[in-house]
Amino acid sequence: MDKKVIFFEVRGGTDKGPDGYRQDTMPMVNALKQRGQDAEVIFFDVTKKEEIYHYVKEHGAAFVSRINPGNLQHEEEYFDMLRELCNEGVIGMPHPDAMIGYGSKDVLSKLSSTNLVPNDTFAYYTVEAFKAQFPTSLAITERVLKQNRGSTGEGIWRVKLVEPLAKGITEVPLDAEIKCTEAKDNHVEYWKLGDFMTFCEQYITGPNGMLIDMRFLPRITEGEIRLFMLRDKAVHVVHKKPADSEDAFSATLFSGAQYRYDAPEDWEELVQNFLTQLPLVTSLLGNYALPLIWTADFMLDTNEAGEDCYILGEMNCSCVGFTSELSLAHQVAEEILSCIHENAEVSA
Repeated sequence: MDKKVIFFEVRGGTDKGPDGYRQDTMPMVNALKQRGQDAEVIFFDVTKKEEIYHYVKEHGAAFVSRINPGNLQHEEEYFDMLRELCNEGVIGMPHPDAMIGYGSKDVLSKLSSTNLVPNDTFAYYTVEAFKAQFPTSLAITERVLKQNRGSTGEGIWRVKLVEPLAKGITEVPLDAEIKCTEAKDNHVEYWKLGDFMTFCEQYITGPNGMLIDMRFLPRITEGEIRLFMLRDKAVHVVHKKPADSEDAFSATLFSGAQYRYDAPEDWEELVQNFLTQLPLVTSLLGNYALPLIWTADFMLDTNEAGEDCYILGEMNCSCVGFTSELSLAHQVAEEILSCIHENAEVSA
């Protein structure tokens, strides 16, 4: 029996076309069928979880997840089902734990031993750890705090001291005034440090709560560089330049950033360094196979020798869209077939 590639979607949501599917899903299904590989879409419904599981276990060669887990009411049940399918030999694209590992903001602290992330990057899983470290971090340099939940820049704050510290002070006092700019829309708020840290406790408490604390990179104003990846290949590069205003540092379309699409060859140094680091990245993030479709966002910085270098800002692999480049569906189909073929050779 020829097995199928199963695409998982969920009904509803703003990312759907008139046919009810994500606009980039059916192009992938059709591209696979053109290559002789059967494929279909299944809408995940927690009330039909067992039925879906048994169907995919019997008929699926691989699954491709096209659901943003953050928008899924029954995220844990979905991930549990995907794990069981992987355990039964269905190829996960990606494995659910790779989806969590690559997509979480704390990927930055996990990769601080590579040259992709500064080593003064911290993850706070408890309020106590946040209160102990952040006043010291802020004493060294301007910082960016990133919550794990949310999207489009919500809960991502650039934090700067209004007045510089006196010489020799290594910890910012809790009554010091700070200027806070949120990436969502670049609006500015002024706080006392202690009050702002109390406000930020909401980001640490609750399911999947945590904060990343990393140094602010002033060259973000030159743009964020997103690598669009198909497994270990950089397919295209999106250059995202923040709006041209004093406090703007957000590279989201919502905040007024301008997007430009480049070829990977235009960013050869960045691409080659990242590809060289991939085996180390993979090992630090649990040794799962690389996601099928994923992105890595970088910002420009200057190293100690005065040369350009690139700092990783985040990665995403939960449900990366390519609706503006639907022709990529054919390359994705080729990658899926290569992945199935490689797995067949390993298990033969």
